[in-house]
Amino acid sequence: MHTSTRGSLIALSLSMLLAALGTSIANVGLPTLAQAFGASFHAVQWVVLAYLLTITAVIVSAGRLGDYLGRRRLLLAGLLLFALGCAGCAVSPSLPWLVGARVLQGLGAAIMMAMTLAMVGDTVNKQSTGRVMGLLGTMSALGTAMGPSVGGVLLSLWGWQALFLIGMPLAGLAAALAWRYLPVDANRRSGSPRDAFWTPLSDAGLRAGLIMSALVSAVIMATFVVGPFYLSRGLGLEPAWMGLVMAVGPGVAAITGLPAGYLTDRLGSQRLTRVGLGVMLCAALWLSQVTGLATYLAALIVLTAGYSLFQAANNTAVMSDVPAARRGTVSGLLNLSRNLGLIFGTSALGAVFARSSPDITHAAPHAVAAGLHISFAMAAGMILLASVIAWNRARTRYHSEQKN
Repeated sequence: MHTSTRGSLIALSLSMLLAALGTSIANVGLPTLAQAFGASFHAVQWVVLAYLLTITAVIVSAGRLGDYLGRRRLLLAGLLLFALGCAGCAVSPSLPWLVGARVLQGLGAAIMMAMTLAMVGDTVNKQSTGRVMGLLGTMSALGTAMGPSVGGVLLSLWGWQALFLIGMPLAGLAAALAWRYLPVDANRRSGSPRDAFWTPLSDAGLRAGLIMSALVSAVIMATFVVGPFYLSRGLGLEPAWMGLVMAVGPGVAAITGLPAGYLTDRLGSQRLTRVGLGVMLCAALWLSQVTGLATYLAALIVLTAGYSLFQAANNTAVMSDVPAARRGTVSGLLNLSRNLGLIFGTSALGAVFARSSPDITHAAPHAVAAGLHISFAMAAGMILLASVIAWNRARTRYHSEQKN
């Protein structure tokens, strides 16, 4: 691997890790922030929500902008905004100021996420796309998993300001690497960004990939929304043990991301998408029947491994056939579908669980377990729908290739 390629991949990986770290590192500081600013729990929640909502709101626009202004140029701007947001958070004199700085940080993160996936095709050849997608999936999972643990250490040593200051030197390093190694932008595109937005959406294969991404992300989110209640109320785990179990999913994703990418390049993205969904379907059905911690952990590991296979394969399938001039737009759409899936999983599957266990503070363990079973039975149905879409996409592509 050439030095320029290696430097480019480090820049992209660090950008993805930072965006994911920004999502999870602030959570551990919420109790301290509530005390520091004399705010309620609902008020300090906006420190997390402002970041997530900003990413969801602007990520497609960020991708489209990268196609027209230049992806390298916009990634550098995103890293600068992220660093400025980190600095603004660290010096915040009040909670509204902190929330506003998190919006700025989220704007930078949205650009970073959109440009990172979009620039894979600018950095490596098509035959290596799968393994780079797997690498980026690993970095995203690693950033999510690192947040609580790294944040806890920083919080205990230097206070809540350190949760945000840590992002500044890392963003500076990523910017320096991007400036040095990423390919210089070609001439800007002409035409209407609105036309470019609707042109990708006219592709049936792309629409299928986006819908599947949303469905699968919703299922994964159920492990973070429903899982904690089952572990604490259903199994009676202490918070420390519950936190360790909750870290298993991101840990498995971090370990399996790269192998999933290599398998995608070797076996093909269409086939591995179906394999990943099949593994996830088996795990969701297993979770709809679990009766204890050992089986829950085993099913969670299988579910997350299947998700890594799906994520690397589906992202590769979506991004490989996109014309270079539209990669930013499609990358933004892919990230948006994932975020919408996370939101849907929180609300829909959370509502199914709440309906089964309405009084969660006094619910008996068997009632909480029943809520988990019903939630993942619905999740299995969502994965089955995604599998039907995947088979239909593969069949359509096969017939199209036969005609040509």
